[in-house]
Amino acid sequence: MTTEAAPPPGSTGTPPAGPTAEEFVSVQQSPEFAELRRSYRSFAFPLTVAFIAWYLLYVLLSNYAGGFMGTKLFGNINVALVLGLAQFATTFLIAWLYARHAAARLDPRAAAIKARMEGSE
Repeated sequence: MTTEAAPPPGSTGTPPAGPTAEEFVSVQQSPEFAELRRSYRSFAFPLTVAFIAWYLLYVLLSNYAGGFMGTKLFGNINVALVLGLAQFATTFLIAWLYARHAAARLDPRAAAIKARMEGSE
């Protein structure tokens, strides 16, 4: 039993050649690609730094401010539990924001670059 399908009629059976290295370099140096990269970095880097700072604050408070973290807010719920759960909420919030940002700003630009690259074959 073979797992390869026969090539479509009229086809030589060889895959089309991809873009050349020069074409990739040309696209990488284009203003359109630079704008795509700038848009990604201007979103991802600040949020990454902010989240790492937020996470380190939580860790430092847990290690050095035990009294504050143990402060009961209501019932058996203390500051440490609330801040720990906020870490998860923040992670999901950032993922959701990134998905929105990518769909609105990154994906259309990347699709245009991809279409141009594939059209140049």
